[in-house]
Amino acid sequence: MPLAFSNKMFKSFFRRIFSVLMIIILAIAWVLLDASPVLAQESTINHTYGDLANQDFSHQNLKRGVFAAANLRGSTFEGADLSYSILTEGILLNANLSDANLTGALVDRVTLDFANLTNAIFVDAIATRTRFYDTIITGADFSDAVIDSYQVTLMCKYADGVNPVTGVATRDSLGCH
Repeated sequence: MPLAFSNKMFKSFFRRIFSVLMIIILAIAWVLLDASPVLAQESTINHTYGDLANQDFSHQNLKRGVFAAANLRGSTFEGADLSYSILTEGILLNANLSDANLTGALVDRVTLDFANLTNAIFVDAIATRTRFYDTIITGADFSDAVIDSYQVTLMCKYADGVNPVTGVATRDSLGCH
């Protein structure tokens, strides 16, 4: 009886060691396969806490750029690609973001008061605790964006137009009734 018990223990121990080794091998393979796209990515623009008031970023590729807590008052991003960028806690008073692409951007706690978002694309953007007071949103597409319901209610009062790139009406993208 003791011999049979030790065979079961040996088999159980062998299975555990084999399982652990397979997990380690899979983890190493995952890291190696996942690392190559990261290494191939272009460098990220970082303007965290930057004083960029009244700067002109028109038609620039700013994809995955970081503008966290930056002063962007009066700056122009007309036609710029800001997709997947971080604008958290930025100040964009009177900024021009017309025709800008902010797909997947983090626009959390941003002040967009008096900004021009004509035909801007905010698809899948996160804009929680962001202010849109007296902001021009004609033709802007907010499809699947996360925006505070209070701000959506305010924007629905003056939302109009259709985005020329996505073909989505501003009112529809905000879920206005």
